[in-house]
Amino acid sequence: MKTKLHTRLISFLAAVAACCPVLLVAEVKLPSVIGSHMVLQQGEPVPIWGTAQPGEEVSVSFGSAKVSAKADADGKWQVNLPSMKANAKGTKMVVKGSNEIVLEDVLVGEVWLCSGQSNMEWTVARSANAKEEIAAANYPLIRHIKVPHRPSAKPESDVNTSGWQVATPATARNFTAVGYYFARELLGELKVPIGLIGSNWGGTRIEPWVAPEGFKAVPALKSDFADKLSEFPHTNGNRVHHQSALALYNGMIHPLLPYAIKGALWYQGESNNGEGMLYHEKMKALIAGWRSVWGKPDLPFYFVQLAPFNYRGDRKNLPGIWQAQLETLKVPHTGMAVTTDIATVRDIHPPNKQDVGKRLSLWALAKNYGKKDIVYTGPLFEKADHSEGKGRITVHFQKHGAKQQGLKTSDGKPPTHFEVAGEDGAWHPGKATIVYGNHIMVESEKVAKPVHVRFAWDQGAMPNLVNRAGLPASPFSSQK
Repeated sequence: MKTKLHTRLISFLAAVAACCPVLLVAEVKLPSVIGSHMVLQQGEPVPIWGTAQPGEEVSVSFGSAKVSAKADADGKWQVNLPSMKANAKGTKMVVKGSNEIVLEDVLVGEVWLCSGQSNMEWTVARSANAKEEIAAANYPLIRHIKVPHRPSAKPESDVNTSGWQVATPATARNFTAVGYYFARELLGELKVPIGLIGSNWGGTRIEPWVAPEGFKAVPALKSDFADKLSEFPHTNGNRVHHQSALALYNGMIHPLLPYAIKGALWYQGESNNGEGMLYHEKMKALIAGWRSVWGKPDLPFYFVQLAPFNYRGDRKNLPGIWQAQLETLKVPHTGMAVTTDIATVRDIHPPNKQDVGKRLSLWALAKNYGKKDIVYTGPLFEKADHSEGKGRITVHFQKHGAKQQGLKTSDGKPPTHFEVAGEDGAWHPGKATIVYGNHIMVESEKVAKPVHVRFAWDQGAMPNLVNRAGLPASPFSSQK
């Protein structure tokens, strides 16, 4: 008898739950990205959100601020904490409804998203001087949270993580190395907490990271992506294909929204090698999409130009990606760290992530944090002038303030890896000379009237041209 009653009771409760699923949303809950030890973005309203019983009032207290909101019919709620100044003293956050959640040691500072493929996911423990770097990783103001690999067929509202971690020798070894060294540079200059959100996956293409809004924003991607968004992401059997458009945006970026961030760091492109300028269009889509979903049209987006590496196939494929990345600098509020001088051409994962993080930080410090005296980029191509004739072509570089100017070579020898072509389009090695301290003159005995010039146009090229600060020049071609 008891067994039958027990079975009927279970069946009744299951039926009630099926008819009234809201009853299962009883307690106030927070998404995984909101937790103890997190860093909140200073200088702007900070969203805090979660779920609760529909109609339930939820309050959030942090420092002197207290805000509240009622959960909607779906049990979702969101409040915005007022804009705050950086605070290096850990503070409790209390979220209260029918239950109470207390988050410990919450800081206010600068928050950066760190995304891309394996060179962004590469950890401190796998990078240069790992033993020494790990032992010295006592930075209580640097915090990191890692988003697990998760493709999804639909935009997710949450993702399971291990929570925010404070940088110590026990934890920092598993942080994104590029992000960690970026954060260390910012901390040294700004003296405020730095939060890193590591949402990255080795070997992934760019398409799965792009938001739907991004594909719609780029006309060149209309027929292949924007017009087919309902078909993505593709599946592989019963599983979502992690390389399909939208798959990682749905599962690894959307769950972070609307967490307030300062900007994004991006290190990816190896898996799109060979696409040339099409990759530029996809980068435009990535940037536009993230700016749209975060509601920040000027969101800083700083990326790493790929390092030289001996890929299989055409040795000119990688220079095509370099040109696409260089072209992406025309998108406002972007910056690029050049890495031609710190590569390992037999290893697609150069171990020197310290300089990569530092070079990204130079852009942020100069463009977002008011450090006017910082040289933040090496020479970037502006134009080639062959109007003088005389069998020469002159390369002009972009001006980035007086301190950005001045060319030299890292080894004191003439500039290497320059080529010129005439109207026939045939390329020949060129003799390059630094003129007036800021230009390069290139000539070749085999080209009487050069009309095009290119630099470091080979996947293994590690040229010696730098500026006075020692930052390397980006590869380029004047031929469109």
